[in-house]
Amino acid sequence: MISTIVYVASLVIILAAFFLIRRNFVDLRNHDEGSAEMKELAGIIREGASTFMGREYRVIIPTVILFAVLYSLFTERFAGLALLFGSALNMTAVEIGMRAGTYGNVRTTNAARTTKALSRTMRIALLGGSISGFAVPAFGLFGFLVIWLLSGGANAHAVGSGLLGLNSCNPVTMRLGCFSLGFSLVGMFNRVAGGNYTKAADISADIVGKNVHNMPEDDSRMPNTIADFIGDCVNDIAGNISDLGESFVATPVACILIAMQLFKDDPVMLTAACLFPIMLSAGGLLSSLIGVSSVILANRKRVKIGPNGEKSIVSREIADPSVELDLATYLSAIMVFIIGLVGAYVVFGKGNDAFKYGFLSPWAASVLGVISSVVVGKLTEYYTSMKYAPVQKLETMAYEGDSFVVTEGDAIGYRSTLWPVLVIGISMILAYRICGTYGIAIAGLGMLSFVGTTVSIDAFGPIADNAGGIAESCHLDPEIRKITDQLDAVGNTTAAIGKGNAIGSATFATVSLIMSYIGSYATEDIGLLSVIVYLVVGIIVGGALVMYFSALLTDNTIVAAKQLADAGEEQLRIPGVLEGTVKPDCTSIIELAANNALKHMLVPSVMALVTPILFGFTFGPNFVLGILIGSTAVAVGLALYNGNSGGAFDNAKKSIEIKRATNPDDADLIRAHKASVTGDTVGDTRKDVVGVALDIFIKTMSTVSNTLAQLFVAFHLF
Repeated sequence: MISTIVYVASLVIILAAFFLIRRNFVDLRNHDEGSAEMKELAGIIREGASTFMGREYRVIIPTVILFAVLYSLFTERFAGLALLFGSALNMTAVEIGMRAGTYGNVRTTNAARTTKALSRTMRIALLGGSISGFAVPAFGLFGFLVIWLLSGGANAHAVGSGLLGLNSCNPVTMRLGCFSLGFSLVGMFNRVAGGNYTKAADISADIVGKNVHNMPEDDSRMPNTIADFIGDCVNDIAGNISDLGESFVATPVACILIAMQLFKDDPVMLTAACLFPIMLSAGGLLSSLIGVSSVILANRKRVKIGPNGEKSIVSREIADPSVELDLATYLSAIMVFIIGLVGAYVVFGKGNDAFKYGFLSPWAASVLGVISSVVVGKLTEYYTSMKYAPVQKLETMAYEGDSFVVTEGDAIGYRSTLWPVLVIGISMILAYRICGTYGIAIAGLGMLSFVGTTVSIDAFGPIADNAGGIAESCHLDPEIRKITDQLDAVGNTTAAIGKGNAIGSATFATVSLIMSYIGSYATEDIGLLSVIVYLVVGIIVGGALVMYFSALLTDNTIVAAKQLADAGEEQLRIPGVLEGTVKPDCTSIIELAANNALKHMLVPSVMALVTPILFGFTFGPNFVLGILIGSTAVAVGLALYNGNSGGAFDNAKKSIEIKRATNPDDADLIRAHKASVTGDTVGDTRKDVVGVALDIFIKTMSTVSNTLAQLFVAFHLF
């Protein structure tokens, strides 16, 4: 009875999310795009992003099909279909969210142009972002439920095998693992390709346009800026959707894997432990729908009727957009607290003694995850926002020169890793103490339960960034750019918060998957001494793999940026381009950026898949365990360092640009701006290429390892 209620309620919430996605999309499209020039530029961005994603999918789809066939042959006969289903749902969510971003950017610009109101401009950007935000958990939870119900639900003793019959496995957990892996595959490709595209374009535009030719931000004479607009869509929106979509799916899957191992001989407790993550995910989606929609509604257009019956449009005045976005986060978090408490009581029952504190234990674990999400977000904001000391200090260093900027940015990045890691680590230990390994997985799900709000706010950033770029490129009144710059600065911080949450939730999920991996093959007679060599060497190799993966991404981006910089310089040498009388050839730059990104995406993307397979069949399961531990330990700190230092560089540059807009001829500001641009180009690869890919890298390796653990035990050389 309880199971039926949970499933029906979850499906109703999913349908409500689909309804709001459609309604918000229609609402967004009903707003005007503005002038003919604005419409033309928006069309170029939309077409460029759509074309690139289509070309990328032509590479992704054959790869997904290949792995689907292999999994059906060697693990479980329907596992390949689950992998294909997960990939298809992730790509669908990406397509919907990215289209919303390409429609929302120009409409945000036009809202600033026509209303001159920060509140209503922010509303349009958040409206576009909400479509991405709602799509991520809606499609993820829908797919999870389909696989779960079609596989028979909580059956820990089910037995299946691949088409070749080489092994036996639990078909439920195998299909769920492969469903999650399908999300991971798309997420990895999108992050690697999108990051290369946007940062190669961005870095080349900054170096050539700003530092060489002293152009303002997003000058339309620099064709690389148009490619950067497209890159914002394919990485900061599409990449983020597929990244956090993968995280959202991986966490409930980790909960189910742990529950199947812990409670396989207790069907009542097994059912409860499997229902709670479904209920928490659905409750988190509901809280996101309410939290984000409340802020959108609060900042809508209002009509005031005067004493003589005359009508006038009035706007709600806001001083700081971040306060509005924080409101959505806090409202969503509070609702998750309440839903989680009620859900834990209903599912586990008052007299449950499986956990230390009964039904309160899993609820408390979820609360620890929610609190971790909020605290890590605030810590990230402190290190990356213009309002606080770290970025302000970085800005003052820009007056001293390039070396001071880069060195101080490094210090901010290094310093910013400790407190978030401590928060995550303490939460993990507390969750384990009160609820065991199941509690760690539930804490990770709590951190991502209101991912709809997180992604909505995150997608708000690139929409606002694009809106400012369109305003500059279409030569609108500088006052318009001031409005969009306020939103963009907040967006830089919200993007950094999203990255912090991504790596934080990845830590919880990966540790849970590592525990599940151990449980899938370890027995009581395996002692520490028998595995210590393989384990320690694996840890060292795992850490080195993360560094090598980061080097691949960085090197590929810089090679592409150099080619784009040279091509952009050639365009500026064409007579009339610098003078603004001749339009540059943007198409060739866009094509070059796309080709470079597609050429460089395959090796890093497949690395996370191939690594555990290669080492697992060579050195066995304990070596792979070491790789998972070592890569996680290194990736967490490295991702925070990259994301926070990059965000600080970006906002220090933005702060100087805001000052320079009112005093363009100040020699000190010009010098500081050039130094801050250097810092920003260093930070670009960190925050939008390396940092954002590391969480998918470690989760993909863990997911692959879980699905192949039994094969590693049966077939390895050493």
